[in-house]
Amino acid sequence: MHHLRTIISEFVLDLRAQKLRAFLTMFGIVWGTVTIIVLIAFGVGFKKQMSINMHGIGESIAIVWPGKTTKAWEGFGLGRPMSFIEDDAKLVASQVSGIKAVSPEFGRRTVTHVGQNILTPLISGIYPNYADMRNIIPEQGGRFIDDLDMQNRRRVCVIGDKVKEFLFGESDALGKLVYVGDTPFMIIGVMQKKTQSSSYNSRDQDRIFIPASTHSSVFGTINLNNIIYQVEDPTKGEEVAQQVREVLAKRYKFDPTDKDAVWIWDTTEFDRFIFYFFLGFNVFMGLIGSFTLGVAGLGVANIMFIVVQERIKEIGVKRAVGAKRSNIMFQFFMETCFLVGLGSSIGFLIAYGIITALQYVPIKDYVGTPDLSTEVALATIVILSFIGLIAGLMPARRAANLDVVECLRS
Repeated sequence: MHHLRTIISEFVLDLRAQKLRAFLTMFGIVWGTVTIIVLIAFGVGFKKQMSINMHGIGESIAIVWPGKTTKAWEGFGLGRPMSFIEDDAKLVASQVSGIKAVSPEFGRRTVTHVGQNILTPLISGIYPNYADMRNIIPEQGGRFIDDLDMQNRRRVCVIGDKVKEFLFGESDALGKLVYVGDTPFMIIGVMQKKTQSSSYNSRDQDRIFIPASTHSSVFGTINLNNIIYQVEDPTKGEEVAQQVREVLAKRYKFDPTDKDAVWIWDTTEFDRFIFYFFLGFNVFMGLIGSFTLGVAGLGVANIMFIVVQERIKEIGVKRAVGAKRSNIMFQFFMETCFLVGLGSSIGFLIAYGIITALQYVPIKDYVGTPDLSTEVALATIVILSFIGLIAGLMPARRAANLDVVECLRS
């Protein structure tokens, strides 16, 4: 303990005596630390924002639309239009493995009004599990459609936040009536505002959601707009889509390889792309930061070699009065570690300041804001420890291996 106290006091004295040299040595470490933390934090923040934007539409979902056949099959010609009914959604749910949830989706645009305010939103007839699949969260006090609404074909609805804004302005919409065509529907929920960068048919903020059973009875529609399903494992999205097409091909007598007969938008493809893209992106960012830190580490090692050279006499005297090689090595190694530690601590503080300041810059919706996560901090600490070890060991070994007689002679 006493030995360590002596090393610390010598290090402080050396810092005071060589202010400029110590500053320049640490500057490399400070700058390297700031670079690596900010770069990786930016990568992590960007990935999160991309995921938020993408998952506004829903997580691990696929949307299935009926199309037209483009291949002949079992005596049927080309150009035969497909159409889905509610039972097809149930068939997909029971026949395809790897599916977490399925909902049919009826859709039609209908004039909707509250007093003098008139709108023509998309009216979506769906199952209660649709909310979880598509990240539709009602605001506090409201709820989404449930099984009882379905069974009793209740005339209830959940409206998008923009629909609410247009029809009701600032006033509360819960419990009020909205006329869809001439049919009154009671509003049981208003959708919470959400970020949604991709959509189909219409953005959720501009929709009105009603029970599928009510949609059929009020509008008399049998054919679905589309079917939506959620996969359990996003990496198996392609196989599940193939199975869905095969099940529908068997029922509607078309070639299972005919992708135009049933068109599937599998959003998990983008999830896979995001995963691999950002893995590469963050490794690249980390490498740039590591090289910057590596150069700084070389600078520290270089300065420490000069320090060893300057203090040859001191090393000789210490060895002559009984200091072991390990004592000398420990002293110089610890001095390097103090330099790297002090520089990286200042770097951490500056990086934290930059990241905090960037939270207030309006770039979040586009590239996200840097995120100083535990992973970022750990990665930086590991790289810094490695550089400190290398930069410290080389000069320390040189100091420890100096010949006592040569030291005293110089």
